Amino acid sequence: MKYFFMALATVLVFGGCSHVLPIVDGGTDTDSDSDSDTDTDSDTDIDTDTDTDGDTDTDTDTDTDTDTDTGTDTNCPHGEYSGDFEIDTQSDVATLAGYNAISGNLKIDCPSCTDLSELFCLTSVGGDMEFYHTTLTNLEGLNALTSVDGHLYMMYNDALTDMDGLGSLVSVGEDMFYIALNPVLTNLDGLSALTSLGGSCIIYYNDSLPDCEVCDLLDQITTEYVEAHHNLDDGCSPVPEGCP
Repeated sequence: MKYFFMALATVLVFGGCSHVLPIVDGGTDTDSDSDSDTDTDSDTDIDTDTDTDGDTDTDTDTDTDTDTDTGTDTNCPHGEYSGDFEIDTQSDVATLAGYNAISGNLKIDCPSCTDLSELFCLTSVGGDMEFYHTTLTNLEGLNALTSVDGHLYMMYNDALTDMDGLGSLVSVGEDMFYIALNPVLTNLDGLSALTSLGGSCIIYYNDSLPDCEVCDLLDQITTEYVEAHHNLDDGCSPVPEGCP
């Protein structure tokens, strides 16, 4: 009985007055105004890309492009003329214009030729070079010519007064240098660069060419044989014995 009344009292207390009992909340209030979130974001963004465009980028690229001019000289576009060529008229001179060499012989047998200026490209003749019966007063136009590998003949040129135009000619090859029967030829100054003759030097029957002019040429060249006579006698005659 004692226990009955104690239990009843407990029911009356807790059952009838439950609205005054305190509510004990065991959870954590995460929405309170005073909540301080101390969570620290420790996520680290690691950029593994390589910066190739930075200010400190050093460009070590070396430009090895070489500009090689393989073009053809527009003034002398034709290169070497293959074979022999003969000039019979003034128009033939124009045909040979633009060539810088001839592999064979060049023969100029041209009474109407008065001008060789269109041959300014010509530097060498691989064979013989011959001048006959021209009305040229000089050889201007051949200023670039440096070598004739065969013989060089100059004969029967009635108006030729000098060799001007051959100032670059250094050598004449295998046979001979033959200057004959040029009646008004007065000097050989235009041959100032000539040093070598592979054969003989024959100079005769040039009525206006002083022997001393011949002597001056012989002083500057090396040659195997000299024949000079019937030119204009002067203090150097006869040649070669009279050359100073």
